[in-house]
Amino acid sequence: MKAVVFENYKTFPTIKEVEKPTPGPGEVLLKVAGAGCCHSDVSVFHDYTPETGTHTKPPFILGHETSGWIEELGPGVTGFNKGDAYLVYGPTGCGHCQRCVAGEENYCENMATNESLAIGLGRDGGMAEYAVVPARNLVPLGDADPIAAAPLSDAGLTPYHAIKAALPHLRGGGKYALVIGLGGLGQIAIQLLKALTGATIIGTDMKPESMAKAEEQGVITVPSDENEVARIREITSGRGVDAAFDFVGIAPTIAAAQAASGIGSRVTIVGIAGGKGEFDWYTNPWEQELTSAYWGSMSELHEVAALYRQGLVTPEVETYSMDDALVAYHNLVDGKLTKRAVVVPHMGE
Repeated sequence: MKAVVFENYKTFPTIKEVEKPTPGPGEVLLKVAGAGCCHSDVSVFHDYTPETGTHTKPPFILGHETSGWIEELGPGVTGFNKGDAYLVYGPTGCGHCQRCVAGEENYCENMATNESLAIGLGRDGGMAEYAVVPARNLVPLGDADPIAAAPLSDAGLTPYHAIKAALPHLRGGGKYALVIGLGGLGQIAIQLLKALTGATIIGTDMKPESMAKAEEQGVITVPSDENEVARIREITSGRGVDAAFDFVGIAPTIAAAQAASGIGSRVTIVGIAGGKGEFDWYTNPWEQELTSAYWGSMSELHEVAALYRQGLVTPEVETYSMDDALVAYHNLVDGKLTKRAVVVPHMGE
């Protein structure tokens, strides 16, 4: 079968023929419907080194945003029917710590000693015609389109986890939420905020086309420049937003999120650009929280899938055949994508 394989650090992945996998005990074989292209993949093959990529040692098949149809059950697996569609929960923890047994493998307490981060990040993922995954990591999609659902495994789950944790700050009338970075995750965050809260949503970005797309969803947009904080403060009658979500994560966006948020607010850094935040007892608003978020839990992905089945969250995707998978990654690297790229291995069948 064809697969997109990460073969070496600082090297673009390749499409190659690999052996079709066989599910072991507790596993299933999926006929892959869709596999999302993510900036985390780019970090793996573009930025990581043997020293920094200890959990993503090559070679392995990329693809940590995966959906597919049941093709074959491994020994001991029951309760699944061939052809049914599922979304794959990506994080893989130790399986036995307190976090893992609660379905929070994204926060595994033994991550430092695990061999991989996730399906598609350290172990073979879904950027292939077929993929083997643990049966317990499957989230049912019912009759909903599995191809468009693929990005929900990360691009949907990550903002959902961040927003759900901030809901106490957004309950009630007159609340404001700020979304910094209106790319793929930011646009899904807007849908989630609309589905889960009654907050007025403010969005900032440097790209006019991204702001225009957000405005179509009823978002008040502010250009990301030296006046953005003052403008946000003006929109909120001077008090600042109640919750801010930074999907960029560089020092200026973190600073803007803090400055634009008010007393008792929550600022969540979701973007992994590596920026550093600062705290000043005299200038930060009283009781302002600054936190981070990484992926989400297995139960939360079930909740995201439910919102998708209800039509409340729908990722915008552009699809690529397996033969064009590297084109999708090049477009991602070059900043040419306006939607989430999804590789469809069985396109046209």
